[in-house]
Amino acid sequence: MEIRVIEIPPAKVAYLRYTGPFGPAIGSFWSDVFNPWRAAHGLMARTTYGVAQDDPSTTPPERCRYDACVEVEAGYQAEAPAATAQLPGGRHAVARYRGDGSDMSAAWGTFFSQALPASGLEMRPGPCLERYPADYTEDAAGVFECELCIPVK
Repeated sequence: MEIRVIEIPPAKVAYLRYTGPFGPAIGSFWSDVFNPWRAAHGLMARTTYGVAQDDPSTTPPERCRYDACVEVEAGYQAEAPAATAQLPGGRHAVARYRGDGSDMSAAWGTFFSQALPASGLEMRPGPCLERYPADYTEDAAGVFECELCIPVK
């Protein structure tokens, strides 16, 4: 796994929260809930993020929280069930991910347990992100690309 270090700018986001086991259900949440909500609110063709709020190795699966986020303007007001937050940005170790959702957990595991330690970089407090470009697409087989981003010192 190749890692590069970049500065990610802070971003105001609107988000919808998924609660439950990480894995394929998150992909269904994006396609069945989040993407239709974005389309209904004119928020397509913008950078999106996936933010795991809990560590699935220490949090019971039914209590894990994951926010599907989309960049919005500074004055954007979200209506329930959506909320807004500020992603802090800053220096991140970034690895490219290409695959379907079933491989995402394994990719994060490799990033945390092997690639990041081998790089000599040290994590700093802040959310880990999946960052999807504004022109994000998924092919018929469910394959997509994104960046896995870990905040580092």
